[in-house]
Amino acid sequence: MNNSVSGTARLLGAGLRALLVLTLVTGVIYPLVVTGVAQALFSDKANGSEIRADGRVVGSSLIGQSYNLPLKKGQETPEPDLKWFQGRPANGLGSNSINTRYKLLLSGATNLAADNKVLIQQVKDAKAAVIKDNSVPGYTVRASEVPADAVTSSGSGLDPAISPQYARIQAHRVAEKNGLPVARVEKLVEDHTQGRTLGFVGEPRVNVLELNIALKDLLAKH
Repeated sequence: MNNSVSGTARLLGAGLRALLVLTLVTGVIYPLVVTGVAQALFSDKANGSEIRADGRVVGSSLIGQSYNLPLKKGQETPEPDLKWFQGRPANGLGSNSINTRYKLLLSGATNLAADNKVLIQQVKDAKAAVIKDNSVPGYTVRASEVPADAVTSSGSGLDPAISPQYARIQAHRVAEKNGLPVARVEKLVEDHTQGRTLGFVGEPRVNVLELNIALKDLLAKH
């Protein structure tokens, strides 16, 4: 009986020591090592690809933001604030209808086929809005100049970047709304245009949040 109790106690003691060692290795040492390596080699990505302005985090370089006017009484869809550069449409975004304690956006695509009548109408409406909003005295946007990313949403609905062509189309409107020289706004677009990753992956792009931060800084000095 005593030998049985003693053997059980030894097994329990060994199991406890194993638990403590595994907890220390996998719960403390390993996370600290991974965190340290991530901070040393990939600090930007490890911290959420933060974008800072005015000494605080204002967003992520991986997630697009909207630049809209406050909702008016009785209005369900906000109007874009045209003094800022606008991102891609976000038709695939949904809202949280289950856990209503939190106001959440659900990322996603519309999953509409190319010949879907709803999608076709969305594209037509978006193109008409791009032409109307960005045509200012002395500059008229032609339908052939409107790029695909100006009228279609991305797979996530949260694309942070637009094509340089779409940014250039908006430059005249942004300049007019803010009382800036067009050439100065076009230079902002040029300065914030990123080329293909490694020279061949993806397409040239302009991060809208970073561009609008630069525009805000320019306005503060103007």
